[in-house]
Amino acid sequence: MMNKEIFLLRNKIIIVTGASSGIGKSIAVNCSLFGAQLILLGRNIDRLKETYNLLKGNNHAYFSLDLNDSEEVVKFCSQLNKIDGIVHSAGIVESQLFNFLKEDSLRKILDTNLISPIMLTKHLVKKKKFNKDSSIVFISSVSGPSITYLGNSSYSASKSAICGIAKTMALELASKKIRVNTILPAMINTDLINSIDSSSEDIELDKKNYPLGDYGKPEDVAYAAIYLLSQASKWMTGTDLKIDGGLTLR
Repeated sequence: MMNKEIFLLRNKIIIVTGASSGIGKSIAVNCSLFGAQLILLGRNIDRLKETYNLLKGNNHAYFSLDLNDSEEVVKFCSQLNKIDGIVHSAGIVESQLFNFLKEDSLRKILDTNLISPIMLTKHLVKKKKFNKDSSIVFISSVSGPSITYLGNSSYSASKSAICGIAKTMALELASKKIRVNTILPAMINTDLINSIDSSSEDIELDKKNYPLGDYGKPEDVAYAAIYLLSQASKWMTGTDLKIDGGLTLR
């Protein structure tokens, strides 16, 4: 008989970055429903408060933190108590054709989507902030590791690199009983879609590429994150978990 309790996050302290909106917000709220104690990180303090007020349970916390500010990140890690997991959901998207790619734009995306989450994790590991049987989850994307789109070179590069370094981390941290996995979503219905230079007609046409008929929802990614944070996935590490509505089957 299956033990349903194994999917719960009761008594687990979980950090969620990018928790002020979209996928990160949904991950935080749904983790709280499964019993986790959340530490929310993001830049916008007002929107972090909105997420915080949606959490179930007690003893949650939130901090306004620029993950690109290395000094602030080190300070945060030094003051932190032990945790049981982290979900790296913070990220940005900028469309730019490769022929017109600007170095400052490329560096900004790599800093936010790749370097910041990696360095935050490194500081947490070096300062021994992870409990035994902890889980690290990176939100990557199918864009880069599996497919790509016109104008998506910088974003795809950052997400491909996350998958690569996560596998090395999984191998090196296994002896510490810390698991490392990535989630690769396809297009998810969040406010981020509004930043994409596409008409509503183009978006509806793009949805037809998905065998399951639509874009995903933030909770679809949240449920995968909960699985990877829980003991139900205790024998999974170094895995790229696709959540793509069948898009990459084409």
